[in-house]
Amino acid sequence: MSARLARRDHRAAWLFLLPVIIVMLVVALWPLGRTFFFAFTDAYLDDPSVYSMTGIDNFLEVINDRSWWIAVKNTLIFTVISVVIETVLGLAIALLVNEAIPGRGLARAAILVPWAIPVVVSTKIWEWMLNDQFGVINKVLIGLGLIDHGVPWTGSGSLLMGVVIFVDVWMTTPFMVLLILAGLQLISSEIFEAAEVDGIPAWKRFWSITLPMLRPAIGVAVLFRVLDALRMFDLAYVMAASNESVMTVSIYARDRLISFQELGIGSAASTWVFLLVALVAIIIIGVLRLDRAAGT
Repeated sequence: MSARLARRDHRAAWLFLLPVIIVMLVVALWPLGRTFFFAFTDAYLDDPSVYSMTGIDNFLEVINDRSWWIAVKNTLIFTVISVVIETVLGLAIALLVNEAIPGRGLARAAILVPWAIPVVVSTKIWEWMLNDQFGVINKVLIGLGLIDHGVPWTGSGSLLMGVVIFVDVWMTTPFMVLLILAGLQLISSEIFEAAEVDGIPAWKRFWSITLPMLRPAIGVAVLFRVLDALRMFDLAYVMAASNESVMTVSIYARDRLISFQELGIGSAASTWVFLLVALVAIIIIGVLRLDRAAGT
């Protein structure tokens, strides 16, 4: 009887999952499959029906393109620096708002505001604030005597990557706070109370209890942010269009596909982006052992 019930539950589970599977096939796998297909053709965007098969020539052209490797370098620099800063800040802020401090509820709500603002809106706000002629940031710095003239923060190639990272940290740190705070909420307060009674210093409680128990939450947060950062497009494109100083792999793929109408090469670039993101995801899951953490 139990085996029959298990089979019935199994069939019911697949029945409930069927609509989701169909939607995923329509909105995800079908476009992805078409992208893979066109990556092996010389099709152009103005008439995708006219094409011939080119094998792996498009993939070779992409990886032999200097601009592609500039985009890869920019993407990796942006991802590493922004995710490290966001993780450290997210952990610190989550620990702070997890304590019983006055106005904790208001602080939690306020922290989420930057994350709730659309990326394009946030980017434009900071672009105006950083303007070298009338931006409030330059006016404040001049008023404090730190600079004597307006700095073109978004107009200088040497400063642009730092600005993009800064804005991304401002927007996305709340996401890290939210996930890490959720992990903190799952840790029993009795563990910390017992450690405090035993006279264990605060730093040791943090290092030996809090961090190990937060590893799954931090790992998931880092995984989500790394994958999102590797695919970053909107922030850098709105702020600097196709400027090579902040061109990411997604912007590169967009330019080949849209600006140059090269459907085949653009699809090959998009496929490389997909493979890069998938490889990094596998590495992070393996290094942080998220599969094992999820099963514990």
